[in-house]
Parts: sequence; C-alpha cells; structure tokens
Amino acid sequence: MNFIYKGSCLCHRVTFSVNGFSEKAANCYCTMCQKFHGAAFGTLVGVKGLVWNSGYDLLKHYKAHNGTIRTFCKECGSSLGFRVKNAPIEEIELAIATFNDAIPVKIDAQIYTRYRSNWCHLQSDLPVFKEGRTAPL
Repeated sequence: MNFIYKGSCLCHRVTFSVNGFSEKAANCYCTMCQKFHGAAFGTLVGVKGLVWNSGYDLLKHYKAHNGTIRTFCKECGSSLGFRVKNAPIEEIELAIATFNDAIPVKIDAQIYTRYRSNWCHLQSDLPVFKEGRTAPL
C-alpha cells in the first residue's frame, strides 16, 4: 500500500508530496541548522518520490560557505530543506516539521552536538555524535 505524505511552507504557497522516507533522521545541532530554523536544532529527513505540487518558483536557495544548500520559501521564509554540497534539488532532505500530518519517521541520532547551545539538553535515549554520525561523543 502506497501512502502519500504532504507538506507545505507556512504560507501554503509551496506544497509538496512524498511517498517514502530515509531510515535515518537526526536532530542536527550545527550552528547553521540553529540559525536556519531559528531553533535549538533542525530535524531533517531524506525523502523518496518528491513532487513539488505548487510554488516551485518560490523556492530560494542559500549556499553556505561550506557548499551546503538550504532551501526556503521566498514568500514566507519557511525553512524547507537541506542539501549537501553539489547535490541536486531531488536529493533534498526536508524539515520534518513542514509535513502536514503524522509521518512514519523515527529520530535515530543527535548530530553535531559539539555546537549545541548551553541551554538545550540532549535526549538521553538517542545516540550522540559530536560531528556527523562518524564521530561519537
């Protein structure tokens, strides 16, 4: 049985749907995720079968100094996704908070925790990595 999971930006002008998710999804505490999401961490997940249903022309892309690309809605400013250096838009990891309904994603790690804000506490039930998934605490 195929499910379709829909999401959008805050103003609902950018809408998308996917039919699956990566098995790995992490809370990322890097300073860029903090600034991009305006929060203690960003939570993104790789997706399968991505279709931009509306507002593709409203997508704005910011290329950071390290080559990673952050995508947001240029109308409302919603943080939509992240791509590694040189990755095409089809390989975007989407912010899980942009999905409209419950999605079958389980957070499995906390990454780049060395950049965590002092007022934010880590979850004791998830693996912790100082950098990416290859550098355990």
